[in-house]
Amino acid sequence: MTTIENKQTAIIHKPDWRFMLRHPAHILSQGFGSGLSPVMPGTSGTLFAWLSFYVFSSRWPDVFTTTTWAVIIVIGFAIGVWACDVTGKNLGVADHGSMVWDEIIAFWLVLIFIVPANWQTQLWAFIGFRFFDMVKPPPIGYFDRHLKGGFGVMWDDIVAAFFCLLAFALWRSF
Repeated sequence: MTTIENKQTAIIHKPDWRFMLRHPAHILSQGFGSGLSPVMPGTSGTLFAWLSFYVFSSRWPDVFTTTTWAVIIVIGFAIGVWACDVTGKNLGVADHGSMVWDEIIAFWLVLIFIVPANWQTQLWAFIGFRFFDMVKPPPIGYFDRHLKGGFGVMWDDIVAAFFCLLAFALWRSF
């Protein structure tokens, strides 16, 4: 057993589909199942973000505009703080690897700034975002270590998205 921030004790276990389906917060924070991937769940969640962005934007382009995506991202961030907090407490780990809603929201943020770009550029954005999210250079690592709860889970990925976008802006300026 482990103790998390608010002194609540929970049993750490490997989440499965049954765990995910027990609570709406689990479904969302675990990326509708993409976070349950046994291999690189953060990358799986980011791939889910890329695929869902493509499907919604290409299927309903008049609905899923940049403005719509921006609203979805803001609301998704706020709801994600709650969902990741609940799921982290229920798993006994504040930022469990299966929680990928943070990657989804952050990569959607990257995509609204680079699309329309060809798939190769989007692939570079994917690689760049995953790099910043996994390596966590300062201040991303600082936020990851010091901000707790659902906000901390969500915020470090938003900062990683901004680093990815900054790298793209610098790359495109040359």
